[in-house]
Amino acid sequence: MTDSTAAATQAGLRKVRTRHFQGAKNSGITITGLTSYDMLTAAIFDKAGIDFLLVGDSAGNNVLGFDTTLPVTVDELIPLTRAVAGAVSRAFVIADMPFGSYESSPEQALHTAFRFMKETGAHAVKLEGGVRSAEQIRRIVEAGIPVMAHIGFTPQSEHGLGGHMIQGRGAGADALLADAIAVQDAGAFAVVLEMVPSAAAKRVTETISIPTIGVGAGPHVDGQLLVWTDWAGLTTGRIPKFVKQYANLNGVLTDAAKAYIADVGSGSYPATEHEYEE
Repeated sequence: MTDSTAAATQAGLRKVRTRHFQGAKNSGITITGLTSYDMLTAAIFDKAGIDFLLVGDSAGNNVLGFDTTLPVTVDELIPLTRAVAGAVSRAFVIADMPFGSYESSPEQALHTAFRFMKETGAHAVKLEGGVRSAEQIRRIVEAGIPVMAHIGFTPQSEHGLGGHMIQGRGAGADALLADAIAVQDAGAFAVVLEMVPSAAAKRVTETISIPTIGVGAGPHVDGQLLVWTDWAGLTTGRIPKFVKQYANLNGVLTDAAKAYIADVGSGSYPATEHEYEE
């Protein structure tokens, strides 16, 4: 099978499964992912052909109004995940396990994973940490639940890491690789590499057999993931260096709101065509 044929086959999948992540890595097909927190964006991204949707704890910053992801709870993410999972037909939906919902023990992690799978319709869960989370990953996978791991910069540990710091530089590259091997050996079907140097990500991608998904990890990975509000230009203020904005929704919505205010103020809305007859 040629690369172009493989890519076409992947794009034409009726439903993305964990095996398709591995097949994409083996065939050199780049995996695409975005976050989503609601049915409307989920349906749009699904129709466009995005491979997986992460209902991230980044909802804390983008939906719930928190400064960090740390306050987000399982009970807050469950309805968001349910909305996304119910809106897709092709995309693979992954539920993010929030801070405090898995760290205490493998049994706590399994209980949280059970809740997401039973109450939302998600296809997998994601949790942060490499070596330190290996036993949690192993326990969840043993129960038949797919796990995407997350190493490098882990937002739930931002205070312990000293802020939004690049990970995997210098001697940290060895620790990054050790984390990647640990989650692979624990049974994760893929691993997110966030905010790490391209060379370190390339080393990990070439060493482990499971797919690597980059979030600010350069081009030498098996897939890419972005927070949709950053990607679509809805977010304002400081945008991470690794984000490419593909639209300016903030500007579009601002202009629309101003036009609406002007029309209502002038009386041009509602017009005759917006009225009901007797």
